[in-house]
Amino acid sequence: MALGREMKRRAKAAIAPLFFLSLVGYFGWNIVRGDHGLVAYQQRRQLLAQAQADLAKVTARETMWDRRVASLRTGHLDLDALDERAREMLTLSDPRDILVPYGKDGRLY
Repeated sequence: MALGREMKRRAKAAIAPLFFLSLVGYFGWNIVRGDHGLVAYQQRRQLLAQAQADLAKVTARETMWDRRVASLRTGHLDLDALDERAREMLTLSDPRDILVPYGKDGRLY
């Protein structure tokens, strides 16, 4: 009989620490692996860095196109740009022209 009471007393004494230990474990796991935890935070930072790199590329390309379009406007007509664009569209060239091949990214080969 004393053994049963001793086991009940120890079980009651262990319930609260086990409950709080499991609660701390649950919140600790969520801090690391939860939807808003450290792992998800690192993934979001990587996505942000990739998005910023993509934005920089697009902004550079937009600037290049703005410059090219501005040179074709009526008020600021650049005859060299117009001639280049016409030859490119018509695939015509003068035999005396020096052709410089460009890659898809706009850099020289």
